[in-house]
Amino acid sequence: MTLEILTADSLGPFRHGFFTRKGGVSGGIYAGLNCGPGSNDQPEAVAQNRDLVCGALDVATDGLASVHQVHSATAVHLTAAPGTPRPQCDAMVTRTPGLALGILTADCQPVLFADRKNSVVAAAHAGWKGALAGIMEETLAAMERLGASRASTTAVIGPSISQAAYEVGADFRDGFLAADPSFARFFALGKDDRFQFDLPGFGLDRLQAAGVGDCRWTGHCTYSDPARFYSYRRTTHAQETDYGRLISVIVC
Repeated sequence: MTLEILTADSLGPFRHGFFTRKGGVSGGIYAGLNCGPGSNDQPEAVAQNRDLVCGALDVATDGLASVHQVHSATAVHLTAAPGTPRPQCDAMVTRTPGLALGILTADCQPVLFADRKNSVVAAAHAGWKGALAGIMEETLAAMERLGASRASTTAVIGPSISQAAYEVGADFRDGFLAADPSFARFFALGKDDRFQFDLPGFGLDRLQAAGVGDCRWTGHCTYSDPARFYSYRRTTHAQETDYGRLISVIVC
């Protein structure tokens, strides 16, 4: 099956893509393009899926960089794909031509950044923890150290869990309000004593507040479209044993 790649004109001319699960060689609960070596999928299938991604973006198989994501606010500068052990962080920045930065997600926000004027790109994994801790801001600061300008930087949030599908408890909301009471605007009343959290809305707000020239969300919800996206929360609700990981990539 042909791979499905979501793109954004605002990230051009850099090659990039928010890959869905369509295509790929994985089977069972991972069916499709599972690119997560941290899953319990067959390592050979994951490696082949990642090779397919490289082929789709015309990138050398050793030119796809990824890191050990830990829901942090740490961004690293890369000039080549790291070996093992991979650095523990949640964002990568580069201005090395031909280097591809790949972020893995399954409900969290994959965020691709590009400053075409200064030839700097970045990719970030922004779950609620990282977004609240400042991963967006740290990514932009790391880009600036390479010569980027926030005003000329575009950021696009890829497929993520939507507010309608993201039910949380009062303790979760209280953590956000302790950081900033105005964050209440990202929570809608849910059933009983629950709330619905707007993760992409929060991500866009953080990007705008940080001074990004242009930012947007692709509008795709990972939870509500099982044919196209993996979802950690959907897997949990279905009591499945594991889940696949989507990959989002930008090439400098």
